[in-house]
Amino acid sequence: MTLTILNNRYKVLRVLGSGGFGETFLAEDTQMPSSRRCVIKQLKPVANNPQVYQLIQQRFQQEAAILEELGDRSNQIPKLYAYFIEEGQFYLVQEYIEGHTLSQKMQQQGVLSESAVKGILIDILPVLEFIHSKRIVHRDIKPDNIILRFFDGKPVLIDFGAVKVSMGTIITASGNSNQSIVIGTPGFMPMEQSVGRPVFSSDIYSLGLTAIYLLTGKLPAEIPTDPGTGDILWRHLAFNISPDFAAILDKAIQQSARDRYPTAKDMLAALQTPIAPTVPISAPTVPISAPTVITTPVTAGYVPTPTVAAAPPPYQPQISSPSANPTPSPKGLATWQQGVIIGGAIGSLVVGGVWLVRGQLSNQPQPSNTIAASPSPTINNQQTLPPTTSKSIDSNSSNSNPQTNYPSTPNTEQSSIPINNNTTRTDKPVASATLTEAGAKNLINNWLQAKKVMFAPPYDSSPAAELTTGKQYADVAGYDGSINSLKTDGHSYKYGLQQIDGVDDFYVNGNQAMIQVKVTEDRKLLDRNGNILPKETDFKTRTVRYNLQLVDQRWKIASTEIISK
Repeated sequence: MTLTILNNRYKVLRVLGSGGFGETFLAEDTQMPSSRRCVIKQLKPVANNPQVYQLIQQRFQQEAAILEELGDRSNQIPKLYAYFIEEGQFYLVQEYIEGHTLSQKMQQQGVLSESAVKGILIDILPVLEFIHSKRIVHRDIKPDNIILRFFDGKPVLIDFGAVKVSMGTIITASGNSNQSIVIGTPGFMPMEQSVGRPVFSSDIYSLGLTAIYLLTGKLPAEIPTDPGTGDILWRHLAFNISPDFAAILDKAIQQSARDRYPTAKDMLAALQTPIAPTVPISAPTVPISAPTVITTPVTAGYVPTPTVAAAPPPYQPQISSPSANPTPSPKGLATWQQGVIIGGAIGSLVVGGVWLVRGQLSNQPQPSNTIAASPSPTINNQQTLPPTTSKSIDSNSSNSNPQTNYPSTPNTEQSSIPINNNTTRTDKPVASATLTEAGAKNLINNWLQAKKVMFAPPYDSSPAAELTTGKQYADVAGYDGSINSLKTDGHSYKYGLQQIDGVDDFYVNGNQAMIQVKVTEDRKLLDRNGNILPKETDFKTRTVRYNLQLVDQRWKIASTEIISK
């Protein structure tokens, strides 16, 4: 492909893949203010025949309309931005999904657990059910065509084979249209699809083999089959797989379509059906003579006194003389007397132990009151640990790092994370499940200062790992992120003033939060020779919305959106 600009709009960045029908590119939309990235699929008709070209063009437009509807109604299918025809080639412009394919995830971490694979199936089967409700068979479900999205971890289904059907159209000698080749990937498609007769359960077959690949690390061609029945023998290649889950996958990959799950909804129901326990549960035995001790959750600095549930008073025999005392049996104490003595001894031990623990806790040194104490974490909903505190860092004090110039961090823990040979970070994202507006502003301030070491030599990505997650991390430190792009081009940003001028909006909802601020930045983009590049050089105040997410008890930036430039 010699063009770098398609349709006088889309700037091709690199080739993502190629196949029999054409190529797939990563591109930038030069007519959008954000220069958003998109995926462009170039589709080439199989037959270069003027008689069939008009038919292919008509079918291409129809299939593009279907893809537009699918993408608009499901957030796990890429959106269709545009389609066009240029120099006899057909092009689809689709949403760029930032994430890893299942194949890439396997390469990174190896085989997946049963729970992880089951979660992927439960998330993708409703998408398959939606597609089938539109009378569409995907035809090419495989690990390369399911992407786990960075932003939320959801699987996204890509590369529909429907448009490829149009590209494979030919005209027979009788003038009728026909398909010249079969759509699908060998090994992942069933027999009926390999002869050009796919049904809805053909996609279920492909999805079942995709799940088996994730569990075993073996492609279908590497898995043996029963020479007598043709059944795929995969169970011995997977570890710690429950019989119920294995039976579900076996049903999904049956050779005959009638033996599989008829719909994606049926397979989803089988996965979500609770498994009855196989081990009988015996009734608990209740002690008769031992006293019942009722305790309440223990909190630091306070130990409640256990409550001993008193048993009914034992039977007292009638004594003829009020002044006479009962005489113990020569062989020992009576049964009820033994119970009273034993119960009293146990109660004394419990109470004594409680007072001993209270004494030890009272002798422990208590943390001094300092600035911004973190809320007390709770363990197992019972024990609350003493609150932890951290001192604020004065940027003008001797403890601050003049080279790094990070702002003070009153609400975070301190750590020492090397940035390069000369600078050291001494802060982390806000380490509290309870986020305040001040804490959110502090996180954004850290992010602004971190740009100085991420977007210029040494192009350090460690602050991104500390401050961001999901889409924001991918945009900054991912393969196609800003750090790698700047480093590859030899460009760098030089920052002057960086400050938050005000907060327009702020809210917290569970583990999600949002803060919208006005940010003033003085930045210069330099080439490898230190010359200023005017295109990305400015001194402006922008309104920026930061979407935040709580990850492992730390608030991080999940995505950003420039509201006004």
